[in-house]
Amino acid sequence: FTRFQTMRLKQAFPAVLGEQLVSYGPCQFPTLGFVVDRYKQVQAFIPETFYKIKVTHQTEDGEKVEFNWKRVRVFSQVVCQVLHQLCLESPTAHVVLTQSKPKSKWRPLPLDTVELEKQASRKLHINAKETMRIAEKLYTQGYISYPRTETNIFPDSLDLATIISAQTVDPNWGGFAAQLLATGPNPRRGTKTDNAHPPIYPTKYTNGLQGSEQRVYEYVVRHFLACCSQDAQGQESTVEIELEAGERFSAQGLMIIAKNYLNVFPYDRWSAKTIPTYQLHSTFQPTSIEMMDGQTTPPPLLKEADLIALMEKHGIGTDATHAEHIETIKSRNYVGVLPDGGLVPGELGMGLVEGYDSMGFALSKPHLRAELEADLKRICDGVKVKEGRVCGVFGVCGQVDYVKMLEVIQ
Repeated sequence: FTRFQTMRLKQAFPAVLGEQLVSYGPCQFPTLGFVVDRYKQVQAFIPETFYKIKVTHQTEDGEKVEFNWKRVRVFSQVVCQVLHQLCLESPTAHVVLTQSKPKSKWRPLPLDTVELEKQASRKLHINAKETMRIAEKLYTQGYISYPRTETNIFPDSLDLATIISAQTVDPNWGGFAAQLLATGPNPRRGTKTDNAHPPIYPTKYTNGLQGSEQRVYEYVVRHFLACCSQDAQGQESTVEIELEAGERFSAQGLMIIAKNYLNVFPYDRWSAKTIPTYQLHSTFQPTSIEMMDGQTTPPPLLKEADLIALMEKHGIGTDATHAEHIETIKSRNYVGVLPDGGLVPGELGMGLVEGYDSMGFALSKPHLRAELEADLKRICDGVKVKEGRVCGVFGVCGQVDYVKMLEVIQ
């Protein structure tokens, strides 16, 4: 089908396509489809103006607290103006709720391939293909375990203490590793296992790497130490007030009690925010009651990590092929990459998706691949014959109206 598609389109656009291969793949096209769908959402987005009220209180100690509107926002300026005026006429604030409760920030799960690809893209700004190339090199050099795995549960047979002990000599994370040995590893347990390979972990210590190799190795080490540590612990405070006009506002604060895994894992952030203590049923006069406006914003363009997450969610490709499919749609000029990492469809990619869509063939939608996977399982279970599945796949390809598609691309 790729050969037929390429030859047919090159006959119509010889000057544009030249010797380019216009490939089709049951995973490649849905991957392209995700990018096109998000791009269309962004292009079709029409911003709306919204309005909200904010209450500010500056205490006698000089602490400034911002209380957010419980309604969040409204889209009618008149309604917001009326409510704002009522608040200004009766501004006394009554404290109707004070609450304090423990808050945890969970340590990461043991590292699998998909998570490594996503986090390397987000935190290290290394694309999935390059990440896997580096990870495989580190594996062959004996620095990390096998990097292609769907497992996020450490087997009981793995000696975590010995692995941690090897990292105690490092000047950056060695102290944390030593403390972890003293308290004992407590790995967070995931839910996935491929019954073939354990999660990714460092197999020996090295300080001789440079560049991206060093950054990927360091991420693997810090992730491993973090997942074997404890969740970060804090105390979250909530204060809710009600103005005499009946409108409610709330403010939240966070006090971090124990950073735990955050001490070794700088890729996560958890910021403390202090608010003063308010007594239940007490009253105060707000420093200001402001009406503000803003505009809704479109969803962001997909970045590589977002695309991998969608592929995993919809069963497009495997942990071993995600990077390959993304690289393919880039190299075929189906999509381009903006300086900030956002993915946008090229003219060819958009034309292919819209061409097939206009003919009623949703080749760029994930359900076609999902149906194929479901049918393959039914074939394995003896419920369906393989000939029917093959005919179904080629039947779709055989019904393509290329005259109509060429019109759309043109």
